[in-house]
Amino acid sequence: MKIATYNVNGINGRLPVLVRWLELAKPDIVCLQELKAPQERFPEKALRDAGYEAVWHGQSRWNGVAILSRVGEIHETRRGLPGDPDDVQSRYIEAAVNGVLVAGLYLPNGNPRPGPKFAFKLHWFDRLHEHLAALIDLDAPVVVAGDYNVMPTDLDVYAPERWRDDALFAPEVKAAYGRLLDQGWTDAVRHLHPGERIYTFWKYWRGAFERNAGLRIDHFLLNGPAAARLTKAEVDTRPRSWEKTSDHAPVWIELADRMSRKRRGGPLL
Repeated sequence: MKIATYNVNGINGRLPVLVRWLELAKPDIVCLQELKAPQERFPEKALRDAGYEAVWHGQSRWNGVAILSRVGEIHETRRGLPGDPDDVQSRYIEAAVNGVLVAGLYLPNGNPRPGPKFAFKLHWFDRLHEHLAALIDLDAPVVVAGDYNVMPTDLDVYAPERWRDDALFAPEVKAAYGRLLDQGWTDAVRHLHPGERIYTFWKYWRGAFERNAGLRIDHFLLNGPAAARLTKAEVDTRPRSWEKTSDHAPVWIELADRMSRKRRGGPLL
């Protein structure tokens, strides 16, 4: 099973890019972020014509998340992250698809730091930590994918010294991500590529993509049963070079049909 995450940076404006990539890459399940479209303007028919069913949580102009599937029905289990009834931002959606619990998220940016946006980001991380604590020990595979807006280590940013004051690289944010790993979640890309500089986002200006001056901010976190089935984790950089494209590239993982016989935490077959 091939599962992908892609911050499309405006689904209607980038729809030709998205459909082209779906036809090229053929992921089975996709988490989308930054739809920038209200609920009624989600392009459901175009995606169905491309072979995908969808559930989505839209928001006018900002945010927005969705889950697509071409391998079975999508059984939505949650819309919105619990823990703050005043939070009306569309940043979290969760569903069971073909035996896997898939959560798609778009974590707040948090800039400028310090300030209320940064405080909101840290609070959102706390809520995520509390919710994922209830999912980590499920017997079924759980995949939490999306734009986390955090570079966990120096290896995940092209020029660490230039980002020390940014909310995406703040010590408190990296520590919050680290607490998720301490909870038992596996960072799929870093697990299979422990020493590589891999990026998922490049700014539009100053030839950032051409120079590979990027950031790794789109992540997959897997619980034990999902990590035991992990065989591949890659970034598909092809769409980032297309015209009128997102500043993110899709990230994808592959899960084997059967779980590894190795114990949790051991090497994968």
